[in-house]
Amino acid sequence: MNIEFLHALDDIASEKDISKDVLLEALETALESAYKKDFGSKENAEVKIDQDSGEVRVIARKKVVEEVEDDNSEISLEHAQNIDPKLEIGDVAEIEITPDNFGRIAAQTAKQVVMQRIREAERDVIYDHYKQKEGEFITGTIQRFHKDYIMIDMGKTEALLPPSEQIDSENYEVGDRIKLFIVEVSSTNKGPRILVSRTHPGLLMRLFEIEIPEIYDGTVEIKEVAREAGYRSKVAVYSENNDVDPVGACVGPRGSRVQAVVDQLDGEKIDIVKWDPDPKVFIANALNPAEVSEVILNEKEAIAQVVVPDFQLSLAIGKEGQNARLAAKLTGWKVDIVKESEYNASDEDIEKIDDEDSGTLNEEEINEVDNENEDISEDQESEKNSQEG
Repeated sequence: MNIEFLHALDDIASEKDISKDVLLEALETALESAYKKDFGSKENAEVKIDQDSGEVRVIARKKVVEEVEDDNSEISLEHAQNIDPKLEIGDVAEIEITPDNFGRIAAQTAKQVVMQRIREAERDVIYDHYKQKEGEFITGTIQRFHKDYIMIDMGKTEALLPPSEQIDSENYEVGDRIKLFIVEVSSTNKGPRILVSRTHPGLLMRLFEIEIPEIYDGTVEIKEVAREAGYRSKVAVYSENNDVDPVGACVGPRGSRVQAVVDQLDGEKIDIVKWDPDPKVFIANALNPAEVSEVILNEKEAIAQVVVPDFQLSLAIGKEGQNARLAAKLTGWKVDIVKESEYNASDEDIEKIDDEDSGTLNEEEINEVDNENEDISEDQESEKNSQEG
């Protein structure tokens, strides 16, 4: 260990973005283990490396006592004061016990330890870097395929795109650069595991932030996102600034802003709707592009009955129920769509049934019942008189 070695550590620390102190600490810990193993020492020993000279020393720490009972951890006051006259009973004395040939052991251990710690530190740096980016947007290059998984080159590490996070309609090829959403970063024995996605709603939100300045600066807020990746999505936006049209800001001139997002998602259709604190209004907006006549809420069961013009029914439901399904995801309400003719007919039927089952009679029905009762009374009186006669 010498000055040249310390300079080499400086270069490694700078190149690998690792703290020199971290490298020295790891080396000191490894040398302590090597010392105890090679010399069979049971003493409370520490290895210290002088950061100016590179000198390596083995230091034993022993408690100053009147009578020594354990040579490995205690030292008499007399011996302690030979080392440092200021030491008193109860103090801890530091005694250099560096073996004559310890420099050779240090040299053999240093390279192996430094390389191992570099690998660990690099993994830690990568983990910390990407852990801070969870929930963020990144760009990577498809490097290779492993079964159904896609390995993404991130520069200093790889990310994993599993089948569940891939868009079925997309074709992936080695060398393609794609935009991804970091779902989760975890630490493993082999280094950080970075899970990325093309299907996560967060990817859509981050793309909107990039393409639409009003979202980036907070003038327009994305309230909710519902996505069926690769096919269609709905985004609910809102602005507290009455002078700002949140939907118009997201669409952009001639649809240029939203089209830029669509292009990044391989043509996925995106509906932008205005969020509203009134659930009736929000649900009606969420069914865009269909027109809505009325929304009736069952708040207890979170069901919204939505009445639409007959000719708008198929548009409101969407292909294979997609529009209604996305509207339900976006609003958090179960959406039951009915056309006006059926809704109005059902109202008339309900009124008719209510009248038939009601215990309340109209005036004509009351007169009929009274006449019937009078006839019954007259018949009963005649029968009684005949029996008495």
